[in-house]
Amino acid sequence: QILTIDVTESETLAVALGDLPPFEIFVNNAGTNQPQPFLEVDEKTYDRLMDLNLRAAFFAAQAAARLMVKCAKGGAIINMSSQIAHVGGPIRSVYNMTKAGLEGLTKGMAIDLATNNIRVNTVCPTFIVTPMIKKFLKDKKFKNSVLKNIPLGRLATESDVATAVVYLSSNASSMITGSSLVVDGGWTAK
Repeated sequence: QILTIDVTESETLAVALGDLPPFEIFVNNAGTNQPQPFLEVDEKTYDRLMDLNLRAAFFAAQAAARLMVKCAKGGAIINMSSQIAHVGGPIRSVYNMTKAGLEGLTKGMAIDLATNNIRVNTVCPTFIVTPMIKKFLKDKKFKNSVLKNIPLGRLATESDVATAVVYLSSNASSMITGSSLVVDGGWTAK
């Protein structure tokens, strides 16, 4: 089931999740970016990215995990991170920081929730052809610099990312927790 809600309202989210039937898979996929050079980052941008990408992700995952523990069936939580958590990038210092924080959170959650048979991992995609990214890709110089950094020579598709999520949600990955599945066409291998 898809739940559409403002995840920055953690109490409202916890109540909404509690109204759902028991579930064993939670994909924590809210996030955004607002590129700014490090020396120009303002507090409003910083707070917005920290609030959505890290704080909301933490409390959404916590609410989902509490329900999974209550149902005692175990499950899988997939936090949507980014390749940028593993390499850094220009004009993305705050985004970089939030996604690296999400990687650390995932490892801590994996350890804390293992005794409840809840696996926690991240999917870390490269640039994906989505409505949010399309506006940036209109800039040919930007698009060429991105493609130059991807050894496979193409952008990721939503299907590439969905397949990774399905894998981490399935029994095929039953021994994987606290890990990152990097879907980046080789960017971070360089």
